[in-house]
Amino acid sequence: MTQPRTPKASWTRDEHGIPQIVADDINGLHWGMGYCHAMDRGMQMLIMRILGQGRAAELLDGSDEMVEVDRFFRRMNWNAGVATEAENLTTDARSACQAYCDGVNARFSESVPWEFRLVGVKPDAWTVGDSLLLSRMTGFLTLAQSQGEVERLFVEMIQAGIGDAHLEVLFPGCTAGFDRSILSEVELVERNVPEAVKWLVAAPRLMASNNWCVSGSRTASGAAMLSNDPHLETNRLPNVWVEQSFAWPGGYAILMTMPGLPAPLVGRNEHLSWGATYTFMDAIDSWVEHRRDGKYRRGDTWVDFDRRVETIKRKKGEPIVETFWENQHGVLDGDAIAEGYSLATRWSGSNGGAQSINKLLCMWTARTVSEGMGAFSEVESSFNWIFADSAGDIGYQMSGLMPRRSDGWSGFAPRAGWDEQFDWKGFVNPEELPQVRNPADGVIVTANQDLNHLGNVSPINAPMGDYRARRIAQLLNERDDHDVDSFRAIQMDTYSIQAAEFLEILKPLLRTGPAADALRDWDCQYGLQSIGATAFELFYAELLVEMFGPACGVPVIEHLRDATGTFIDFYQNFDRVLVAESSPWLGERTRDEVWGVALARVADRVPEPWGKRNQLTLTNMFFGGKLPRFLGFDRGPIPIRGGRATPHQGQIYRAGERLTSFTPSLRLVADMSAPVLHTALCGGPSDRRFSKWYTSGVDGWLAGSLKVRKPPK
Repeated sequence: MTQPRTPKASWTRDEHGIPQIVADDINGLHWGMGYCHAMDRGMQMLIMRILGQGRAAELLDGSDEMVEVDRFFRRMNWNAGVATEAENLTTDARSACQAYCDGVNARFSESVPWEFRLVGVKPDAWTVGDSLLLSRMTGFLTLAQSQGEVERLFVEMIQAGIGDAHLEVLFPGCTAGFDRSILSEVELVERNVPEAVKWLVAAPRLMASNNWCVSGSRTASGAAMLSNDPHLETNRLPNVWVEQSFAWPGGYAILMTMPGLPAPLVGRNEHLSWGATYTFMDAIDSWVEHRRDGKYRRGDTWVDFDRRVETIKRKKGEPIVETFWENQHGVLDGDAIAEGYSLATRWSGSNGGAQSINKLLCMWTARTVSEGMGAFSEVESSFNWIFADSAGDIGYQMSGLMPRRSDGWSGFAPRAGWDEQFDWKGFVNPEELPQVRNPADGVIVTANQDLNHLGNVSPINAPMGDYRARRIAQLLNERDDHDVDSFRAIQMDTYSIQAAEFLEILKPLLRTGPAADALRDWDCQYGLQSIGATAFELFYAELLVEMFGPACGVPVIEHLRDATGTFIDFYQNFDRVLVAESSPWLGERTRDEVWGVALARVADRVPEPWGKRNQLTLTNMFFGGKLPRFLGFDRGPIPIRGGRATPHQGQIYRAGERLTSFTPSLRLVADMSAPVLHTALCGGPSDRRFSKWYTSGVDGWLAGSLKVRKPPK
């Protein structure tokens, strides 16, 4: 039965528990979206807001660990200026966002998640500024964050004495023009590797996704098709994504949305479908600042830093006062009083949010690929957007604020802050960013690989590996009668081109033993029963240490491998070195000698099936695994197929002190010949533990099945 909540919108659930929202206009759709977000994911929204405001130690948990979380968010300062930024919304966007907030607050006036009563928190009303805060957080965390961390790692490697030749082969084209003497003087407060292992722990939880689209010449239906499977941290309940469907007079939209964000993020309407992956655009830079007495040098003069004082309140503890120093280059890493050199870091999207919402509203009624590309080109966060429309067109558009830098500087290696030539000079025109429409072969694939060749500028200087993109393109080009089943099969594919290329080098080196036997017969598939996949991962882990350990220190490489996302995010940078026959990293050794030593270390290991080794537990985000398993707040452990380089990615690893993952949090397929969307979600519609929709989608997600979602009636 339909549940009337306001004259603006009504909602019901379909057989999968997904809200079906019906309204008379766009504002009504946003009211319903907000109401259902608060109903199904209110805990998620409120936790994200508390984190973004830097109030977790005050409101949730006064532990030292939570104070560190608050210190990070206070340093980023994303909550500042959100009310002012809201004034940059268009009249229509402001009205829609306010309708969303009204829907959220209507639900919270009826019921607030009981977890907040447990900790004594009475949430404030939801505001447009809160949605802008979450927009900023979503654009940085796990995305631009990883770029900043690999750039900081570069500085740490310089300070550890790694030579220019070693750095150039690891980060090709990124080392030109940097000043080693200046970077060697930088005092790093926030470090990627603790001093205890010679070099603060990086915890990147980056989006690593697939999407592709094909024209009607490549499909059985003769209509364009699109697929998307964002790879996010999946070992959590609830899922990052929310499934919602909408209808209004003359139109419908079947969407994937995010709690707190009033926008049609991914999905389809009657005429157009769209999906997203992360671009690895370099939208974050650091400058070396010469500082003293609260000032920084600019040319031959000294200028006052902006001084910001923040008080972090703490449950059952004394408040902590933090001082942050800022200038046009961002927030200083450390204190500005004593004379010395520190990094200041700026992200291009740190003050935005309004323009993204202004443009995303167009997608409710966009009809063509060209309209979609035009709208998404001006979204401030960096993503690869693909499109397929009912007329048969397909397209790709990169979004994001790419800084316009001085000639010769990619933005990777920090530059001198006192030299004005290295200041940002605005942002690149979106028309210059990579894009393509209706390519001759009728296929577009993005999987976080280098796509610079599709634009007039080069936004990407540290892409993820291209293995997944190559494999997807290979499978798409094998036939011209694709349908939903063939797209689903590609989403579930576990063949690793990376492993196949490594095995060409490795097989002649194999001798005897269980690991060698497993590798010799392996088909390069990361299926749940595969022992070859486990054997390869054992070897690969040792190869990283054997290749990079002599120059960097074995404890350093083991830490980067076991407790950070460095080798997860940027593995192809390291792979280039691992497979090269000649490299400074080899020293006096040959590649075969290095590989042979790594292989010998695992020769006697008996590899277990991949599904036994590669498991994760879906953990309730409020309680964080602290409750007994029998209470049912967590689900698992569950086996995960796939590896780092397979279309169905299955990376499970530690980042800092917590387990995290890259797996397809969501899968969707749109065949524009039919008014439906095929989807799977790891989790369920609701974050309420005692709802039957809490984990209702997990089994189907594990099996690789797709449910059929139709427009609301």
